[in-house]
Amino acid sequence: MSTLLTRRHVLTAGTQLAGAAALSSALGGAALLAGHSAAAAPLQIGPLQAPDALGIRLPVGFRSRLIAISLLPVAGYTWHIFPDGGATFAQPDAGWIYVSNSESPGPLGGGASAIRFAADGSIVSAYRILRDTNNNCAGGPTPWGTWLSCEERAFGFTYECDPTGATAPRRRSALGAFQHEAVAVDPVNRHLYLTEDESDGRLYRFRPNAYPDLSAGRLEVAAVNATTGFVTWRQVPVTNPAANALTLLLPTRKQVSNSTAFNGGEGIFYSNGTIFFTTKGDNRVWALDTATQILRVIYDVATSPTPVLSGVDNVTVSSTGRVLVAEDGGDLQICVLDGAGNAAPLLQVVGQDSSEITGPAFNPAGDRLYFSSQRGPFPLIDGQAFGATYEVSGPFQQLLS
Repeated sequence: MSTLLTRRHVLTAGTQLAGAAALSSALGGAALLAGHSAAAAPLQIGPLQAPDALGIRLPVGFRSRLIAISLLPVAGYTWHIFPDGGATFAQPDAGWIYVSNSESPGPLGGGASAIRFAADGSIVSAYRILRDTNNNCAGGPTPWGTWLSCEERAFGFTYECDPTGATAPRRRSALGAFQHEAVAVDPVNRHLYLTEDESDGRLYRFRPNAYPDLSAGRLEVAAVNATTGFVTWRQVPVTNPAANALTLLLPTRKQVSNSTAFNGGEGIFYSNGTIFFTTKGDNRVWALDTATQILRVIYDVATSPTPVLSGVDNVTVSSTGRVLVAEDGGDLQICVLDGAGNAAPLLQVVGQDSSEITGPAFNPAGDRLYFSSQRGPFPLIDGQAFGATYEVSGPFQQLLS
């Protein structure tokens, strides 16, 4: 793959990560998560079956479907390349919309697209909801039914999009200009949490002035007590350092000297009072209790009794409270976690070793899981594969109870 199309720069640990290493060691060990009783139960997924016709290994009773191939039409719309973060949105007719980012430079795609499903799961239409942006990696859904699409680039922005495409997207500059990865909304406290994909990235919190209006508010950065795990939030002085030549050389993550570095912030998701997020540089999954502001490590590949999950990336939570993490690398799996730090594969994509799993999201009923293989499996131009999007259906609620 050319330098232009490389998915990630290599995460390297520097001297600034010493504090983060000490923090993760102090906060290591899994915790049973309040309100997530299913997550505390032992995993009982069972062995995955042999690869199906699409090259996907699934539990007994599940089946896969190919939804879209990049650069080929879906319901008359050309599906974008390098599909990344995604989410679903319920519709009034009992159908739903799956939204997917395109992590590619603007001239080659960028932005985000959507696929509209009828109540029976058939595809109704597909269309673009965001264009003229760059390297849209992950993001997150809002409780009021919009999609926040994040640019993973220096001084990148977050864009609020209408999944139906009826309303034009809006750039939400108040959420900061940095190498965004993903965002999650806490609807109880009315805060947004954001990750940053840098080897010394930060965890941010945004407090809107007039929730749910995201046009103005206070951007803060986390400072974590390495002994107690308590998070203190400190205001970021300049949310868009690129707007002024005097602050151009002061990236957002370096503005508050006593903030805490995280090694490659990736996916983030809110569920029942907990913010879950991943850091790929050290293969950890974190849980922040939004009521107590206590941060814990709930999975660490170095200490887990079942270290089958690596290359941690996008994250989602099932309706039963199970945390699902997609792999960027590793064995190209989506794994499920329990409250004891155990991980088990829910599915695996085979024969696409140069790809990664992105955009996991359940439909509103919880019986269909959508995800993409970002760089596979169909070579279209000079041997380069540009991505495919899948649906897996089956008794998820029973399996993940």
